[in-house]
Amino acid sequence: MTRPAESAKSTASRLAKIIEALKQAYPDAHCELNFSNPLELLVATILSAQCNDKQVNIVTEELFKSYRTAADYAQSDPVELEHAIRRIGLYRNKAKNIRACCQKLVERHGGKVPDSLEALIELDGVGRKTANVVLGNAFNLNSGVVVDTHVARLSARLGLTREKTPEKIEQALMKLVPRDEWAMFSHWLIWHGRRRCFARSPDCGNCEIQKFCPRIGVPEPKHKSGTAKSAQNSKPEMAEE
Repeated sequence: MTRPAESAKSTASRLAKIIEALKQAYPDAHCELNFSNPLELLVATILSAQCNDKQVNIVTEELFKSYRTAADYAQSDPVELEHAIRRIGLYRNKAKNIRACCQKLVERHGGKVPDSLEALIELDGVGRKTANVVLGNAFNLNSGVVVDTHVARLSARLGLTREKTPEKIEQALMKLVPRDEWAMFSHWLIWHGRRRCFARSPDCGNCEIQKFCPRIGVPEPKHKSGTAKSAQNSKPEMAEE
């Protein structure tokens, strides 16, 4: 049976309840990459592509002691920089991007990380996702919604968008989520994805937002008899029209 389409008004009302529940569940949600300044966050975010934050934090703990300024990276020996981040996937390409990125920081921005989306995405290894991470967490600017694998997965499961690409998912979420919560919305979904709404076996039974979630794409759990739970039990709470 096809699930009836939800009106924009209902989605907005349901999303407000999701956001409030996530705020209560994760009051300390934040970027889990370790950094003390915009440059460190920029480098860490470049390193985090296709790599988990814990691994990045292990590498940057020593990296940031050796490379403290954009000039340090720009003037670094390529082989030495590669060696310093060798535990990270795609480390050769990432080392190349970090050097080139920091060379542009030195040449165009006096070695400082710019606080605009337009300037950031002109840097090597920096796309909208990385730029949004830096702006939202180093400068407290809501320039967009960070769409990683967790945000993409949960946005679909929650029925917030049917888009598939990060760019289109971001645009859809920016229309739904209040702008002053763009950065935090990403953190709430990421924390929920890492702690509750897992990719393969989401912990729906203990989920803080279960009653607002249509569980799109999640198989219905089965009783001992082998029959699926009633779909009525998993319907999200819809706003009244």
